[in-house]
Amino acid sequence: MKVPFFFILNFLFLLYQHLKCFSSSNFTTQTPPPLLILPLKTQEISSKSFPKAPNKLPFTHNITLTVSLSVGTPPQNVTMVLDTGSELSWLHSNSTRPISNSTRPVFDPTRSSSYRPISCSSPTCRTRTQDFSIPASCDSKNLCHAVLSYADATSSEGNLAMDTFTFGGSGSGSNFSDTIFGSMDSGFSSNSDEDEKTTGLMGMNRGSLSFVTQMGFKKFSYCISSLDFSGVLLLGESNFTFFLPLNYTPLVEISLPLPYFDRVAYTIQLEGIKVKDKLLPIAKSVFVPDHTGAGQTMVDSGTQFTFLLGPAYTALRNEFLNQTMGTLKVFEDQDFVFQGAMDLCYRVPINQTRLPTLPSVSLVFRGAEITVSGERLLYRVPGEIREKDSIHCFTFGNSELLAIEAYIIGHHHQQNVWVEYDLEKSRIGFAQVRCDLASQRFGLFR
Repeated sequence: MKVPFFFILNFLFLLYQHLKCFSSSNFTTQTPPPLLILPLKTQEISSKSFPKAPNKLPFTHNITLTVSLSVGTPPQNVTMVLDTGSELSWLHSNSTRPISNSTRPVFDPTRSSSYRPISCSSPTCRTRTQDFSIPASCDSKNLCHAVLSYADATSSEGNLAMDTFTFGGSGSGSNFSDTIFGSMDSGFSSNSDEDEKTTGLMGMNRGSLSFVTQMGFKKFSYCISSLDFSGVLLLGESNFTFFLPLNYTPLVEISLPLPYFDRVAYTIQLEGIKVKDKLLPIAKSVFVPDHTGAGQTMVDSGTQFTFLLGPAYTALRNEFLNQTMGTLKVFEDQDFVFQGAMDLCYRVPINQTRLPTLPSVSLVFRGAEITVSGERLLYRVPGEIREKDSIHCFTFGNSELLAIEAYIIGHHHQQNVWVEYDLEKSRIGFAQVRCDLASQRFGLFR
């Protein structure tokens, strides 16, 4: 098979960037406090934000995980989406337009005495933006300009800057000075309601400019409750004995840059899928990244649902359909594809308060397992009614319909799972817990 010329050019460019500047010794991190305990809130977006036509709803999020903190001197309160699938943290800024022109919460850099823009000739701009999907550039003021794009067609654009980030209040909180972030003054959102509720995004992947890397944390954890939209985020060591033992799976690392492999994502090895106790007959090679890097499995708190590559998704869809035959009524509309990738949906009577017993789905990793059961398997599509039935869709989708060559484990399937990112030992740990009770243990949401 012939390799396209653009593929070769892209590979050589990535290899050059890797050899030139991927080493973490090029920069320093701050000394973090021993542990930060923060409320992790879940925001639900109004169903009014979902378009009614066409039936192929866009890939978007109506649930996001948010963290509240303050930025600048004096501090300005902000709410940021927690995203382990992104690197650069950023805030909506009103640096180029009056705040009255938008109802969204914004950060005003002109009110912060500690705010400092970053020039495009600085080492930060030249050597620490190498993992951006679009290379950083110079704007007309010689400032470091970044354009970020995401799988849901959202984009954000602005300049890199530094300021002080504060957790827990300006008086007794933890301050992180000279934190690098994006001061974004333009962009496009696929969900305006979501955009109006948050000030920005907190990038938490393994890139050199991610929040967790800049702060120097060797470990962070979170737990998302399915009951009361409460949760907890721990930055730092969290060896608490009241949790069940964590089962760890190693992070997959490929040192050689590949065109479709995200080296700074939290990549783990998916080895199999079970429906109830039946292991699906899927070849192990289906779960292994190919020679281009396509096919990695990423844990992503910024994505709502879970998406699988075609062969794995088809096998799971067929088996779940087979095991629910006679229990659920399939929604027979081939043109209806929820979020553009979820084509297995059911009709459930509006007056039915509980779903029938459903077969659990287990994602089997190397050394660990996540089991999805009950109501987390089906999601009621907001605003979709057929006669006297509501529409519920299977919460696993086909990533290939989104032109995404990867497996993505979204936060919907991480509910009531304690998830620990151990950066020092390059592993992720999982344990089934009641996240609402875990939050209360830390004095949150009483």
